[in-house]
Amino acid sequence: MNSGIAGIFTDEHKVVEAARTVRQTFNSVEAISPYPLHGMEDALQIPRSCIPYVTFVGGLVGMFTGLFITIWTSAYDWPINVGGKPYVSLPAFIPIVFELTILFGALSSVVALAWFCRIPKLNPPIIDPDLSSHKFALFIPTSDKSFNAEQAENLLRQVGALEVKKVSEY
Repeated sequence: MNSGIAGIFTDEHKVVEAARTVRQTFNSVEAISPYPLHGMEDALQIPRSCIPYVTFVGGLVGMFTGLFITIWTSAYDWPINVGGKPYVSLPAFIPIVFELTILFGALSSVVALAWFCRIPKLNPPIIDPDLSSHKFALFIPTSDKSFNAEQAENLLRQVGALEVKKVSEY
């Protein structure tokens, strides 16, 4: 949890440009938006997410789990020769391997997203109720190395914030 200064905007283009300007002065700036904004990642210099890599690893684990289960049950645990087919018949295993690959990849994505976003948050602070529908915010935490409350307020007003709020916990 952190406290800081939040600037409220109503125009999505202004908030992206403001983020570029504010990011030049402060290192850790957060953007709050009801929907994704084109160019915000570049403006705040947000690095690429690692969730695709987690999904890939989860998919590989699912694939190898599917192969292990099908080969183990078909060839070792319950070997039954049906119509002269080999015990390890990969074409017959493809549906199970595919489904487990998708299942493990999807579940690992959801768990990774919840983990990285620190979900669930109990009693999250409310900066402005309209941030979930039509307003945008830039938040500068007090934990920033170069944080100065007066400088942050002035900068947010200069870049076009309609309202600047002091946030006690975020």
